[in-house]
Amino acid sequence: MNDGEPESHTYHGRREKGALSHKLDAIGWGLFFIWMGIAFLLDVGWGWGMVGIAVIILGEALIRKKMDLNVGGFWVVVGLLFLAGGLWELLEIQHSIAPFAIIAIGVAVLWGAFSGKHMMKK
Repeated sequence: MNDGEPESHTYHGRREKGALSHKLDAIGWGLFFIWMGIAFLLDVGWGWGMVGIAVIILGEALIRKKMDLNVGGFWVVVGLLFLAGGLWELLEIQHSIAPFAIIAIGVAVLWGAFSGKHMMKK
């Protein structure tokens, strides 16, 4: 129970948040497939394709945060990697982005390990 709220109220609140979370997932996937279809149809190129995917992923994460829903850190990292890859392509940077992406993934894994979410408390 939370702060003296009745157990049924807490249960219904979690159930509603779960339903909203699933709806946001479905909206995100729908937007992803629509964007991919548009990107292929208009031949926008890899750079704009990846930037569009990043906008969808990061936009969903921002909406989740504003609605006090669980924001998956993994998906934020994926969105940032798509954004970086798209900008990398659009700016025609000659160096490979792969080493930077691998480093970013490593930093994200370490961040998760030391952020306290996975650490046992005494």
